[in-house]
Amino acid sequence: MKVAIALRALANERRLLILDWLRDPKKHFREQADGDLVDDGVCGVLIAEKLGVSAPTLSEHMRVLIAAKLVRAKRVKQWTMYRRDEDAIASVKRVIREKV
Repeated sequence: MKVAIALRALANERRLLILDWLRDPKKHFREQADGDLVDDGVCGVLIAEKLGVSAPTLSEHMRVLIAAKLVRAKRVKQWTMYRRDEDAIASVKRVIREKV
């Protein structure tokens, strides 16, 4: 894992909000028509709606989080669902604790 890439991804308030919301999706998002909020992830439409951004803006935020390996994407029908990668997040936390 490239920690510098993860740190750049985390250096944005909106991406931090997204990661926080994805930690407990049932608390932060309404039910979705397709896919389970926990098992499949949260639909990008719901995240964009809650964040108050357009779909292209959300896509860019999610692209950065996926590139940093902090989030995983999964297609369910025509939707893209997003879930936190808890192992990768734990790894980043571990490296930060060792370096700081």
